[in-house]
Amino acid sequence: MTKHNAKALRKEMSPYEHSITGDSLKQLFNTIIPFLFLWFLAYQSLEISYFLTLGLTIIAAGFLVRIFIIFHDCCHHSFFKSRKANRIIGTITGVLTLFPYSKWAHEHTVHHATSSNLDKRGTGDIWVLTVDEYLTAPLWLKMVYRLYRNPFVMFGLGPIYVFLISNRFNRKGARSKERMNTYLTNLLIVVMIGLFSYLLGWKSFLLVQGPIFYISGIAGIWLFYVQHTFEQSYYEKNDEWEYVRAAVEGSSFYKLPKVLQWLTGNIGFHHVHHLSPRVPNYKLEEAHNNSVPLQHAPTLTIAASLESLKFKLWDEKKRNFISFNEVKTITRKKSSISVQ
Repeated sequence: MTKHNAKALRKEMSPYEHSITGDSLKQLFNTIIPFLFLWFLAYQSLEISYFLTLGLTIIAAGFLVRIFIIFHDCCHHSFFKSRKANRIIGTITGVLTLFPYSKWAHEHTVHHATSSNLDKRGTGDIWVLTVDEYLTAPLWLKMVYRLYRNPFVMFGLGPIYVFLISNRFNRKGARSKERMNTYLTNLLIVVMIGLFSYLLGWKSFLLVQGPIFYISGIAGIWLFYVQHTFEQSYYEKNDEWEYVRAAVEGSSFYKLPKVLQWLTGNIGFHHVHHLSPRVPNYKLEEAHNNSVPLQHAPTLTIAASLESLKFKLWDEKKRNFISFNEVKTITRKKSSISVQ
């Protein structure tokens, strides 16, 4: 992609980089109100059948993912024109999703500025090692990395660590305004949990909120993972790294069924979002459909996305993700060559 083409592609996004207050308010109402209603139904269903409760919590978890997308847009200041409105709604939705607004907004901004940059990994992204880094790593680091990339750890323990533990602490070097927002979010979460536990009983609260939290957490981590971990992705050293190529080639178009696309707030159009974070989620599909180059972005279906579970390491020579088994083959070949 030439610099001219990259510049033209970014310019194509400018008509979509403006929020519409009416559409944003509509999304708030058709997301938060149904979520609260489903939560109430799930609580009421405890007296009927817990299987019914679990069914309702699965649907409610989908709406909580959609609430997170609203939070996510607020962090990019793309949900409302007013930065103050984004901050207020972002903090409120952050309480519901257990994310501190200011802290995550900073980390996620860094993620956008460094995504697919091999020299700037480590903030707001998923841990990725190259093949050479893995082969030369000490045994303990290899074991930690393999454990981290294990699906049962990443998707099973990941939501507990990220949502309940990591999000509760400020990053090193955070400014006072960011720190205060984290403290406020933590306080409001404690008040919310305490109030609902007092009014409904802590067991009933956990029986409803527990599955909603866990299912939405798994879904959230999966979406983030699959939209940057696919075979023909894009990674470059800083000298060769290009923002537009990282956005269009290093982020997937996750083609989901319409219902799931709606519940996930169009985040499947991740290549569009990375190209222009100022495009609100309800304009992502339109931007994609009206741009010919974007329609050639890496496309994943649900079935195809499941293959990403085997991709563990970035091969700088082949320029694609490979599995741990493929690394064994590389190691054996190197060993046989050295013996000869």
